[in-house]
Amino acid sequence: MTKRTGGGNLKEADLPLTAGWGHASKDGATMPGNGRLLERQYSPAERKAIAEGAKEQGISEKIALTHLGNTTCDVYLNDSAYWSNIPIRVWEYTIGGYQIIKKWLSYREEPLLGRPLTIDEVRYVQEMARRIAAILLLEPALNANYESVKSHTFPWPPKS
Repeated sequence: MTKRTGGGNLKEADLPLTAGWGHASKDGATMPGNGRLLERQYSPAERKAIAEGAKEQGISEKIALTHLGNTTCDVYLNDSAYWSNIPIRVWEYTIGGYQIIKKWLSYREEPLLGRPLTIDEVRYVQEMARRIAAILLLEPALNANYESVKSHTFPWPPKS
């Protein structure tokens, strides 16, 4: 969920990505930056939502937290707007050695992009975080399926 520091409703004027997630190198290549990230404990409401979601998926809260991580993050766009409650393992999720969300942000810093983020782009980050969380929560079922398939294989070609 995207929030505004100090509360209130976000406006399009609150959406420039200026927290330092990316910058141009001397040769013009986009380089990742440190950005602004606040790692913290889940709030009681966030823990309750995880427990309820886990129950709907047929897993325990403990298993959900094992896969999502025991802490969460607030990921800042700038000094006045941030994405709240991005679980740490969602934030750290990599493909090809790159942190997915961080990499996406690095290319969209306002000086590089030449404009603030759109509302659709802000929502896209939320959707991306949800999809990564779903992948992480599917790990136990995917691993069990793999083990089942692996234990029921037969040699090919068959031995004569």
